[in-house]
Amino acid sequence: MKKQAGKILIISNRLPIKIERQDEKLVISASEGGLATGLGSIYNKDNNLWIGWPGIVPKDQAEKDFITETLSSLNLIPIFLTEEEIAGYYEGFSNEVLWPISHYSPTYANYNTDNWHCYQTVNQKFADLVQLHCSNEDTVWIHDYQLMLLPHMIRQKKENIAIGYFQHIPFPPDEVFRSIPWRDELLRGILGADLIAFHTFNDTQHFLDACTHILGLSIFNNNLQVSGRTVYVEVYPMGIDFEKFNALSKKKAIKARSREIREHFSNRKIIVSVDRLDYSKGILPRIAAFEDLLLRHPEWKGQVVLYMLVVPSRDTVDQYKRLKDEIDRKVGNINAAYGNNDWTPIVYFYTSYPVEELVALYRAADICLVTSVRDGMNLVSKEYIACKEQTDGVLILSELAGASKELIDAIQINPHSIDQIRDALSQALTMPKEEQHERMAASIALVKKFNIHHWVDLFFTKLKEIKMQQGKDFARRIRPETQDAILKLYQLSKKRLFFLDYDGTLIGFNNDVNKAAPTNELYDTLDKIQASPNNQIVIISGRPHQILEKWFANKNYILVGEHGVWKKYPDGAWKSKSDLSNTWKASIKKVMHKYANKTAGAFIEEKEYSLAWHYRKTQEGLGQFRAQELIDSMRYLIPHHGLQLLRGDKVIEVKNRDVNKGKAALSIVRRLQPDFIFAIGDDATDEDMFIELPKNNTISIKVGNKKSVAKFYVENQHEVATLLQSIFVEKDKTNVTVTKKEHAYGI
Repeated sequence: MKKQAGKILIISNRLPIKIERQDEKLVISASEGGLATGLGSIYNKDNNLWIGWPGIVPKDQAEKDFITETLSSLNLIPIFLTEEEIAGYYEGFSNEVLWPISHYSPTYANYNTDNWHCYQTVNQKFADLVQLHCSNEDTVWIHDYQLMLLPHMIRQKKENIAIGYFQHIPFPPDEVFRSIPWRDELLRGILGADLIAFHTFNDTQHFLDACTHILGLSIFNNNLQVSGRTVYVEVYPMGIDFEKFNALSKKKAIKARSREIREHFSNRKIIVSVDRLDYSKGILPRIAAFEDLLLRHPEWKGQVVLYMLVVPSRDTVDQYKRLKDEIDRKVGNINAAYGNNDWTPIVYFYTSYPVEELVALYRAADICLVTSVRDGMNLVSKEYIACKEQTDGVLILSELAGASKELIDAIQINPHSIDQIRDALSQALTMPKEEQHERMAASIALVKKFNIHHWVDLFFTKLKEIKMQQGKDFARRIRPETQDAILKLYQLSKKRLFFLDYDGTLIGFNNDVNKAAPTNELYDTLDKIQASPNNQIVIISGRPHQILEKWFANKNYILVGEHGVWKKYPDGAWKSKSDLSNTWKASIKKVMHKYANKTAGAFIEEKEYSLAWHYRKTQEGLGQFRAQELIDSMRYLIPHHGLQLLRGDKVIEVKNRDVNKGKAALSIVRRLQPDFIFAIGDDATDEDMFIELPKNNTISIKVGNKKSVAKFYVENQHEVATLLQSIFVEKDKTNVTVTKKEHAYGI
């Protein structure tokens, strides 16, 4: 990984260590988890840090001091939580709301308000600790669902800091996530990050859908605009430390232990499964499918063993306790019904193994069975593959585990189907060695390439690119010094033109297009600008000229309607562009009506020389989908009739190709010969204007940080009003001295 500016802070619920009390003393050892391994190359060098809970509640200040001092040498910063905070934030909100909702099990969710408040408090506690250890030059990488609010909390204090967020569990469909009473706060919390990543494409789409359907944000190429920042949402499937598992599997001691395991089971076929105790792991369907295999394929009785390792987890919680009791009961029943003195069908351990024993088990196993009913990734499947370079084996993998999107050479099953799991076991048990080798070789190559280190590099490379792009965007943002430079050029000029788009620029969007009339505040600002004998305002809009006449008839503005079809100077009448045809309207209107009739809220606005299909009143998502369908349906009609299709903010407009704002604006410039031009607009129609206007004396501004040829941008329509008032009304009363050269601001 390339060196970053500043240091890197990794933030997660747990630190990558274990603390145990032995003989009244605290013993600290390293964790062997995948995340700890992958990020080990980052946090334990230079000045980088890892902040998280150490996994224990100290008895007194002396224990706190011991933990803090010991971990300091490892570049680890502990955050100490009380028993009440652990119960409310972790066991309560994180695991009784976020976990079941993210794993599509809303019936298990417990929406306890006190737990929500505790979740907020602990996230703020993390934010306060991060604040003590970071600067704007640092990079922060936040991990997982326990800290969804943290990115925004850090952003509030460190506006320009680089923040990444990775969610290791699934992100559910927006209709499931919507059931959380505090879903808006959670989404806004995550959106404090610059880069948000998930294991699978489906998870990214679910998150983007939630941002669109719940918060009303617009998506462009998997990017979101949030408070002037471009937030990127990406897919980065997590890998494992392939070399670690692969090297262990080849060690002499591990090979010997692997042989012992096989000999212990009399060289029977070994099916291994390794899971944490959880309802998302599909343990009960797996047991049922194994029993069905023995029932329907009696030839495997006495020839196969299901070696089931279940790692303890939250077994004091009622639903987990019930799950464990049910596992115990079913395993006991099967062993009693089918087993004998020489053969136990299911070998079941409720414990955790050191990594060496686990690798020996992987190496010994003929089949690895993963039946998760919902899993963010599932690294067990990848660990098994990394240990099979010297031995044959077959992976059976749930299609609902994130790993299934990569490991396409595994036998994939629907974990809810007992029949599919049973048949997959039968297929794996009888699979020829050559096929086993081909499938496993392909999987090994993939897991080897897309390892944990590759995952880390991809994430940080993208985050660095994002911050560079944000820096360029920031340079285009209208700032106080930019305003001063614009004002100086304005004051030095003698003849000024203001090209002002209307909808989305001078006034905000209204679901009813006929109700977006100018406000008294807008009239007042425009009148004050127009009052100068050196100034001329041009309202240049896609609106019908009749509407512009109604709103601005008594003003001395130049008015341009329908993107340039109609034009009116203060001392004249409305004039339209000659030689325009409407013969195309019937065929285009027919297509537009088709999609308006099947899209609730969509409607057609007919102008004299254009047609607009509005979907601002439609359901989020559906409107964009129908709009794309409409565009595809008109694709061959547009060039045939010599038309131009414009995609605006929740509107598709079709007009004559020979008419656009650029040509209309340029004709006014040629007539009036200004030495200062100010042009501002918010959508694709304004790009023609920005392109055509002379570069040397034009200040071009885009509303919204979108791709544009404009020199600058403001975030939204409210900033437009402030900008016009600030520069051309208030500041114009004073002379401004600018020490920096104007070209430093792109002017």
